[in-house]
Amino acid sequence: MGPQRTEMPIRSGKVPTETGSAHHETRRMKLESTGDAVGACVPGGAPEPVTQLMHEEAFKRAWSNRDNTRIELPPVDINRTLARFYRMDKPLRFTRTMLWDMEVRKAFRPDLYIPSVVSEGSARYWRQQASGDEAESFVRCSRQRLWLKPSERGPVLERVFLNPARQRATFIGAAELQDRDGKLLRAGDGQPLFHVEHSVDGSELRPLNLWRIVFLTDGPRQKLIERFKPAKDVWLREFVEIYIRRDLRIELTRRKPGRSPTEKPAGEPL
Repeated sequence: MGPQRTEMPIRSGKVPTETGSAHHETRRMKLESTGDAVGACVPGGAPEPVTQLMHEEAFKRAWSNRDNTRIELPPVDINRTLARFYRMDKPLRFTRTMLWDMEVRKAFRPDLYIPSVVSEGSARYWRQQASGDEAESFVRCSRQRLWLKPSERGPVLERVFLNPARQRATFIGAAELQDRDGKLLRAGDGQPLFHVEHSVDGSELRPLNLWRIVFLTDGPRQKLIERFKPAKDVWLREFVEIYIRRDLRIELTRRKPGRSPTEKPAGEPL
């Protein structure tokens, strides 16, 4: 049986504090159905929290280093894709607020929103820190499928920063992190360390989903670049589909590629 759904209000960007009732509701959703998986990470205390500058600047430095392997996927126009390639059991105008809400949920529970990559029940986070500008940081570990060896999985450690002002989520890969007792957690060595940036662009009524990744390598690796070549399919990324079904409670089905003027959202050009 899959994880039960828990009602949770859509977050427009404000980060609840540890004592707020909204936070407790959020935390309940994050922690539901997180039984220990084989090789799952164990939560514990992290070193000093990483600041916004360290997260976002670390990604920027890695991206600007031409020795690293950099991949940026094309932006996805959520409503355009829904109109052209999906049927839904009720009307939906997907908003930028919804897209950021999805990014926040996914950051805490990647096993729920990216099941093709993250092993069920393996995601753990700890040392959540909220800052005065409503951003928050935490450290996270999960067991993930290796990018070039999809039949194999290994532990991935990340320092996470959620920036609601820019609607950007930054994940900085770490080789090591400490747990609450000072025990060292180590990431798997089956692939290079990598940093990921998820962000939201576009208008409130026409949001764009942005995604890029940088592997810390000693030179661009063609096999990794080829791994991320745009697929021929035209569907939304799985985490958006899951969010619509799980959190918005709207059933959607994929349909054969094609276009129909009757399915164009009002006021939206195709």
